[in-house]
Amino acid sequence: MLLNGSQIVLECLKEQGVDTVFGYPGGTILNIYDALYKTPEIKHVLTSHEQGAAHAADGYARATGKVGVCFATSGPGATNLVTGIATAYMDSIPVVAITANVGKNLLGKDSFQEVDIAGVSMPITKHSMIIKDISELADSIRKAFKIANSGRKGPVLVDITKNVTAQTYEYEYKKPEEIVPEVKAGDEEIKKAAEMINKAKKPFIFVGGGCTAVKADSEVRALTELIDAPVCDSLMGKGVVKGTDPRYTGMLGMHGTKASNLGMYKCDLLIVLGARFSDRCVGNTRAFTKAKIIQIDIDNAEINKNVKVDLSLIGDVKEVLKKLMPLIEKKQNPEWIKEMEALKNEHPMTYDMDSLTGPAVVNEIYEATKGKAIITTDVGQHQMWTAQYYKFDESRHLITSGGLGTMGYGLGAAIGAKIGRPEEIVVNVTGDGCFRMNLNELATVSRENVPLIEVILNNKVLGMVRQWQTLFYEQRYSNTILDDKVDFVKVSEGLGVKAVRVNTVEEFRKAFKEALDSKEPRTIECCIEKDDKVFPMIPAGGANTEVFDASDLK
Repeated sequence: MLLNGSQIVLECLKEQGVDTVFGYPGGTILNIYDALYKTPEIKHVLTSHEQGAAHAADGYARATGKVGVCFATSGPGATNLVTGIATAYMDSIPVVAITANVGKNLLGKDSFQEVDIAGVSMPITKHSMIIKDISELADSIRKAFKIANSGRKGPVLVDITKNVTAQTYEYEYKKPEEIVPEVKAGDEEIKKAAEMINKAKKPFIFVGGGCTAVKADSEVRALTELIDAPVCDSLMGKGVVKGTDPRYTGMLGMHGTKASNLGMYKCDLLIVLGARFSDRCVGNTRAFTKAKIIQIDIDNAEINKNVKVDLSLIGDVKEVLKKLMPLIEKKQNPEWIKEMEALKNEHPMTYDMDSLTGPAVVNEIYEATKGKAIITTDVGQHQMWTAQYYKFDESRHLITSGGLGTMGYGLGAAIGAKIGRPEEIVVNVTGDGCFRMNLNELATVSRENVPLIEVILNNKVLGMVRQWQTLFYEQRYSNTILDDKVDFVKVSEGLGVKAVRVNTVEEFRKAFKEALDSKEPRTIECCIEKDDKVFPMIPAGGANTEVFDASDLK
């Protein structure tokens, strides 16, 4: 079948099962948008900014487990995707970004809106390529999807010169290659891991984003029960183990629970499932734990990179656990569980839930949604409060920028999540500083009628930075005060989304119920105190055992 390059792009997307694309048109990509106009099988969501498109594709991918797709034109359109691509790269999210560039004969001549986006994005993608020959187009797109969704997942950029989008070439349908989960760990290594687990008296499980990527919830929960081990998680691993599980000790790391951080030091075997030992999780690596460590990860590059381990099993964590668990003896560890329970009871997560605080808002959202909602966040105090106080029932329900820490991520991601899983309640929890960075996407929400709920925790400061300035910079609040005349309710309504401002827990409870019942997009601005803090906390570079909270400051 003879098609032009733009039609080939759309046919290849249909091959891959793509039903939604997020993007923004422009000169060099017009041919592709013209072909898209004639392709009703693929829904296009016009975002307000290309960065919003990248975040929406990312949120769609995290919520559905499928590859997210975004389009942008050349030059500034393509460079506006960069932050979103980097966000996906740091959290290993499968996204294919398709950009168009100037014609082949104009490359390298500083032509209008010409940027070497394949070169720019090379350090923040699994793979980036520029297509100058139409004979390479179809297979390159197929390759992009396979790379993005295999092994350690991640973003791929395909840049296509405008002449290729117009030329014609023979197209033939190809069924996508099946992606087979990788297990490189040998039988002897798996047997040794089982022996170490069978001998352990105080095993502790640490769950990371690799478990979320392959939805290993059932396998991880089965292991936890099999060996009767306490379990903690990273920000990316939230929901793999239920937040209500009695063995769950909370998040690990800089703003993790005292029980998880101190328990890490008390265990005799740490079983790390799909986590990369981020500095925000392990703090001072020399004082992280005294235990032996088994690390299961898809990416060999993560082994011994930050923390030296005693045994590594390379492979898809879901498949490795399927091979490992039949070799493990069922055990009970009553004394160890009792010791961890004592830590949890001695250091509970407590906060004022009667006043309108960040944790109180998150708790109200949890109670109203019964732990079943998809929660997206931006980055800062509100992000940590969400991770601490919302008890996630399953993976893919917390969608947040972990590795890059991208302010302005949440609303775009919420759009992608809600479009990808329309049956789910989707709530974006943001702060006033982050909301300023992506509020333009409320125009997308209203135009597309995406019934998500935007919750703004407005303390009129850059809360997390101010917290650091309070604790470590002698209260020198340099450029972190946002007490100006911006009215978020009017802004939201000006962009087409009904909004309300609340000052009490009761007002929030009523507003949130109305938002849920309305089945339409809503914004709720919550006025909270500027000096509320996120505790517990570990100082930058400190050991996990140095975790402190407000009571320690007294």
